[in-house]
Amino acid sequence: MTASTRSVGIGIIGLGTVGGGVVRLIQMHRDDYRANHGIDLTIARACALDPSVAEELGIPQDRFTSNWNDVVNDPAVDIVVELIGGEHPATEIFQTAFANGKHMVSANKALLGRHVEKLAQAAADAGVQLRCEAAAAGGIPIVSVLEHDLAGNKILTIAGIMNGTTNYILSRMADEGLGFEEVLSDAQRLGYAEADPSADVDGFDAASKIAILSSIGFHSRVTTDDVYMQGIRQVGADDIAIARSLGYAIKLLAIGRNTPEGIDVRVHPTMIPATHQLASVSGAMNAVFVVGDAVGETMFYGAGAGAFPTASAVVGDVLALADAMTRGGAPLPEPEPVQRTLAIRPIEELEAGYYIRLALDGRPDALDAAVATLAAGGVPVQRAERVDAGAAVVITDTCVEGALNAAVDALARDLGDTAVASVIRIEDVAAWSKGACAN
Repeated sequence: MTASTRSVGIGIIGLGTVGGGVVRLIQMHRDDYRANHGIDLTIARACALDPSVAEELGIPQDRFTSNWNDVVNDPAVDIVVELIGGEHPATEIFQTAFANGKHMVSANKALLGRHVEKLAQAAADAGVQLRCEAAAAGGIPIVSVLEHDLAGNKILTIAGIMNGTTNYILSRMADEGLGFEEVLSDAQRLGYAEADPSADVDGFDAASKIAILSSIGFHSRVTTDDVYMQGIRQVGADDIAIARSLGYAIKLLAIGRNTPEGIDVRVHPTMIPATHQLASVSGAMNAVFVVGDAVGETMFYGAGAGAFPTASAVVGDVLALADAMTRGGAPLPEPEPVQRTLAIRPIEELEAGYYIRLALDGRPDALDAAVATLAAGGVPVQRAERVDAGAAVVITDTCVEGALNAAVDALARDLGDTAVASVIRIEDVAAWSKGACAN
């Protein structure tokens, strides 16, 4: 160990999949961190409910506790890593750690997506930092990119596949022609989906991530509650097959756009051209597509979850904090949190094309009637055709979502409650680059 090397004490709260990955990663590369960065990371304290987990990870008994207070109050701990998730006691962990002058690293997207402004302010007031790379896209280092590497740009669009479970489900539905429930059950059996998959399949997980990234990229506060959310439960195998025949892929996209009217931020199943980079992202992988006015289109691809990919992001944040300590200084305090300076655009103002699948029960005049109803509601129809005797597909030109919703309600009144089987937005991906500088 060189004279410039300093030991930095890490306190880890939560030794589950990610916490265990963090411990193992530090154990694997501790010598490298010393040699390459002059940083000696030590697990000064570790907290979990089950002491056998710590034993399996090789954490000495005198450094283990089942009480998180022991971690945040330990003077040997310089950086607290919170990996338990949820709002409580995570909020109290943050607050106590800050009060004790300790920096925080967290992967808690649910908490940060809703309350990062309050927590960032507490960190700023205490003169410490809060870092959350792992909360946005697992192992993909997108937070650092937005905060530093693309800081010279005005960020126009952040869009991507930010939930591996839903991408796995949609990929298998597309590849094997299976229905949602069948693939979900198999995903749960294989461990890709939780026993209660609602946070993933209903869009909350991706909404928390796009809220965090939009706040950073657009310099205006966005919370999870601002994000329009629609999950993938209603996407059928028929929709995926028809989309493919039309030259599209269906993905659950998290989209944030910085428009002159405000921030457009949403999560929903989306048809995108099969030729687009995001369309080829399959399985449980994630990808984030960022457009800056100067750099243009960029894409960042990798594992959005898992023990070591997420641990990679956590340890990266830890090393960034430890670097300043090792150099004899201290990390800069958390900057003042961004405030809401831009309006959030209501989903009713979205302008998009739409795919509508109709169940017509063999009525020969029903498709013409549906097209007439849509036209009367101000929804221009680009294409309308029968799939078989009982089903038809309508593709609209660009229209306002509020008008589309009113016209769909009219269809249900005219043709019956079950006539509209599916409605999916068709994203204008070319609009993502609107405002970019000519190169």
